[in-house]
Amino acid sequence: MSLPGLTRQPIFLAKKIDARVKPAHDSKAHDSKRVPMEKLIITVACDSRTSYPHNHLCPPQEDIRGVAQQYIDAVNAGAAIAHIHGRRTLEETIQADGRQVSRIHQDDWKRLQDAIMNKVDPIMQFGVASARIEEKIKLMELGPDMMAVCFNAHDEYFQPEPSLPPKRMMAIHPVEELIAYAKAAEEHKVKLECECFTTGAFWHLDFVRRQGYLRNETYVTLFIGWPGGTWTPPTERALQFMVDNLPRDCIWNVSVMNPQKQWPSLALAVALGGHVRVGYEDNPYIAPGEFAKNNAVLVERMASIVRGLGREIATPDEARNILGLTRAQ
Repeated sequence: MSLPGLTRQPIFLAKKIDARVKPAHDSKAHDSKRVPMEKLIITVACDSRTSYPHNHLCPPQEDIRGVAQQYIDAVNAGAAIAHIHGRRTLEETIQADGRQVSRIHQDDWKRLQDAIMNKVDPIMQFGVASARIEEKIKLMELGPDMMAVCFNAHDEYFQPEPSLPPKRMMAIHPVEELIAYAKAAEEHKVKLECECFTTGAFWHLDFVRRQGYLRNETYVTLFIGWPGGTWTPPTERALQFMVDNLPRDCIWNVSVMNPQKQWPSLALAVALGGHVRVGYEDNPYIAPGEFAKNNAVLVERMASIVRGLGREIATPDEARNILGLTRAQ
């Protein structure tokens, strides 16, 4: 992908990052206070069965070997985090508890995890943040490195192909639930990925911290362009606003669900010092109307953009160091 103004010179960042700060007139006087940006972590999310159900190249969830191969190839292409969805069933209607979410088939999550880890060694991040807390905590027993938890309400509505019926997910995640997640994560030695679709999630994050949890650097993913009632527009100003208002001590990642805006938005995230997520779940297209033949192709494109902007790609081991992860013995 060709972007104007790309350079292979390393990007430098002031030690205290503020993208709004104007450069000093005498740049030489400040060279000693600048450090290269840390290496960039690429997350791959390979499952588009809910978000883009018309993607015929996405293996069905029952094909565990085929799904695993998507992750294996993506890790070999440069992804450090595998954001996985094991087999699950999306509820057809809103349930008595006011939720419409996926039900987890735990045994198949274990099979998928093992199939990936037998070939490569990425950071294993369990997704489906909308699932009920009892099922999510049960999944922690499988020993993932990370677990996705949504820090605002879930209100997602997917219908990229008008000829197919929409798929939606709805759930609230009150602070009591988020505190229970944080406590369970500490007990299971799992690092939370805090999913943030709006800045209200930042308020929840600060609230949970005030209760004594998430005391180390917190990993957050900023979701922009995701359709539904928690939509944040995939624009430069919206992304900058979210970054400017991040709580302290956060390592941040960006996911964009908009085929037209994804690549420029992720390039901005790279330049601002963040990390990025790609894959079939977010955007399965390599060109307008053309599905990428696999997730590895999308990782390769992202890696090319990152290197063109002067940052290096983190290996899984380097990503573990950045995130403060230690593999359980």
